Amino acid sequence: MIRGRYMRRHHGRHLNGNNVRPGVSPNHPMFSRYLNTVGFPPAQTVYYHWRHCYQPGHVWWTQPSHLQHRWSSFSTVRHPSSRTPRPPDPYNWSSWRQTEMLPHTQPRRGLQLSAGLMDRSNSEPPKKRKRSDWRQAGEKSQCSTERSPPKGSRNPKGSPEWLQNVTSKSFTSTELKRHWEDLSHLCNAAPSVNGGRQKCPFDFSVMSYNILSQHLLCDNTYLYRHCHPPILDWRHRYPNIIKELEKHSADWTFETYCIYETINSDEYSYHCEYKRRTGLKPDGCAVVFKRERFSLVSCHPIEYFQRGIPLLDRDNVGLIVLLRPIDPHCSLTNICVANTHLLYNPRRGDIKLAQLAMLLAEISRVAQLPDSNVCPVLLCGDFNSVPWSPLYHFIRDSRLEYDDLPIGKVSGQEENPRGQRILSVPIWPRCLGISQQCLYESQTTDSDLRDLERAEPDGFTKASIEHCLKLTSAYSHYLKESGQPEITTCHSRTAITVDYIFYSAARGDVMDQAECSVPPEKGLQLLGRLSLVGEDELQKVNGLPNQHNSSDHLPLLTRFRLHPQAEQKHLQVS
Repeated sequence: MIRGRYMRRHHGRHLNGNNVRPGVSPNHPMFSRYLNTVGFPPAQTVYYHWRHCYQPGHVWWTQPSHLQHRWSSFSTVRHPSSRTPRPPDPYNWSSWRQTEMLPHTQPRRGLQLSAGLMDRSNSEPPKKRKRSDWRQAGEKSQCSTERSPPKGSRNPKGSPEWLQNVTSKSFTSTELKRHWEDLSHLCNAAPSVNGGRQKCPFDFSVMSYNILSQHLLCDNTYLYRHCHPPILDWRHRYPNIIKELEKHSADWTFETYCIYETINSDEYSYHCEYKRRTGLKPDGCAVVFKRERFSLVSCHPIEYFQRGIPLLDRDNVGLIVLLRPIDPHCSLTNICVANTHLLYNPRRGDIKLAQLAMLLAEISRVAQLPDSNVCPVLLCGDFNSVPWSPLYHFIRDSRLEYDDLPIGKVSGQEENPRGQRILSVPIWPRCLGISQQCLYESQTTDSDLRDLERAEPDGFTKASIEHCLKLTSAYSHYLKESGQPEITTCHSRTAITVDYIFYSAARGDVMDQAECSVPPEKGLQLLGRLSLVGEDELQKVNGLPNQHNSSDHLPLLTRFRLHPQAEQKHLQVS
């Protein structure tokens, strides 16, 4: 997506190691990993043999109907034998054994599965920091082809039954239909006028997209049992993802991507800021913007891993950039764009809130204006929390009272969360340097200091946290036609909303809330958004990923309007 020379690499803590398969060049874009296989994996292991035996340019003497499909690169191969065998059934190991291509009825060890890494060719393949059996340098890592779900985990809230009935043989050419929702006619602010000459406001688009790291896909294959095997291969997924980005770019020229679970990419006229996860994972967060429309003021990567603080021992990251809109005719305020991917674990709401507090504290510092207000903020990402959960309300309502709140209910991902451990007071330790107002201690105001004087000895008051940003969601989380919940992510174990675009809503905005709005010149107006879908639509395409949608998340796309600063007194707000 983005040319490598425009990338600013913010590497986290990782070891330099070489786990490249012997005989494969380190510059090769696809590195193989050795996998243990137990039992009969329905997708990844089957597909390994299918992919490595089927080569383009060869012809089988006979071709079963279930293998006749449009993908020529996966279609045919001539068996080396002089016989005229039928091609093996990719879901029948006996068929493979008869072709003498497999030495055993079922695979055991030593199978190879390519995990495509979009990293630079001169970068060393990263190692895992946790749950890995690392040996001497040069040896290959061993892991299960079909990873089991995390111990003690349960189906998240909203997991539909139809996903459990979809098998990896299911295939459909049906394409997911999404439409553009034009909300511009609902904006209450009139165009600005200066000296009798009308000036156009600054309109721009934002996309937030979890593209699904191939590394994580291969590590969590149990989530994709319903997928047709070829669609999991990076050589199929990568063109699809690029196609989707280009499609939306052509329809609604958008200037800012917020991409998470991404790995170093290339694109034309865009500038990219990238923050790799700490630890040993290769994925991370990126903010990509069009250089003709924005200039970079500053970049602020955030590492949630804090050595010596047990609550913050995870490798999630965030990325904040301060952008200046380029418009020679208007004086425009900067825009603060933040992107993150919070911890997934549904039972660790305390960690998610602590990570979010760190992100909000840095946003408040970066976005602060000379008059102590903040510039317009866009907060995008995968928050691993559902709408109307306590974490969601904290972002949207700027406050959360968490007295007697179980940590398993913070994100709302599970209907009946295991364990009822209550959030501690305070949630994060004082040594983190972040107050209950999600501000750095150095930013604490006189009013905050007075509160601290009345606080308990540890410096915290009651069980509540708050932040100074006024944010609202660009999506309503319910389908307008049916009233059913919108869905942003779907795989074998869940179909819910966890991805969001939060923004500083200007007074009079279509999503304006009574307590969450700012003056028009310091806020954004929502002009439109790409619609989301419900379970019915996803059922028709066999969930995610599928032939046309190569991530288990759907991209969010919105369009905003920013009014010039100098024209604020002429804005008509109803």
